[in-house]
Amino acid sequence: MQDCMSDITDLASAIARHAPLSGMMQTSVPRLTLIRAEQPSEPLPAVYEASLCLIAQGSKRVSLEEHSILYDPARYLLVSVDLPLVGHVLEASPDAPYLCCKIDLDQAALADLVAERHDEIPQGELPVLAVYPADSDLVDAACRLVKLLDRPESIATLAPLIEREILYRLLTGPHGALLRKMSSSDSHLSQVSRAIAAIRKGFHTRLRIDDIASAAGMSPSSLHAHFKAITRMTPLDYQKQLRLQEARRLMMTAGASAGAAGFAVGYDSPSQFSREYRRLFGAPPRQDIARHSAAPDRAMAL
Repeated sequence: MQDCMSDITDLASAIARHAPLSGMMQTSVPRLTLIRAEQPSEPLPAVYEASLCLIAQGSKRVSLEEHSILYDPARYLLVSVDLPLVGHVLEASPDAPYLCCKIDLDQAALADLVAERHDEIPQGELPVLAVYPADSDLVDAACRLVKLLDRPESIATLAPLIEREILYRLLTGPHGALLRKMSSSDSHLSQVSRAIAAIRKGFHTRLRIDDIASAAGMSPSSLHAHFKAITRMTPLDYQKQLRLQEARRLMMTAGASAGAAGFAVGYDSPSQFSREYRRLFGAPPRQDIARHSAAPDRAMAL
């Protein structure tokens, strides 16, 4: 960890420079998001994409059902499939804000790199959510990726090279087996990833298990078993979380009413929407949005 400290300090400075305000910033570097919070957040559910999350300052806990993981500048988070997690920023203040960079994993680039290296695909199941000790080479590469924002004209040329280096560092690190598993098109992890992509594409329409299973290349019974083993929920429950989170986004960012937001994401019954929303977010829609407006930092999910 000592070897990483200067790299982590540089990363924190770069994130703070390009994310001066609290919230999530989608950057001009493909697949790179910067997050800043100046106070601890509430525990909030969100779908985390397959990604690498590096905290440069502060700390956070994420939970998948009963399984919780703490990560901070000493440990980074790797998510191998889009997962419905509960995130909770623990350490953050105006003087020492929570600073994080999230790099979504380019599945096609990962598969190409694995094929070039002729890596063996591991057998058996592997954890889909884990933390690993901070690595100086990985943190340095992430810092260089963020610093490309200082030179926008170099992003198109250099970002793909740095991103490839990051994938290489991950593949040759302690989590290489998991990354190789992600790249295998016939692994259960990849099949569930395809099922998730199909659900996310049409989350506002009626879920047809046969269609989702077909997209994943699985039988309906196999889909149910492996989907729940990986995500800790059924495909229907997963769709429900997507709907509720999108409805919340519409109310927070587009000013939609609860009724309009519920209808937009596929709910026919306002009472059912309100009931399920409260179960997930801890308050009915109007109260939740008012609470967020009063303290936006505390409602950050990532």
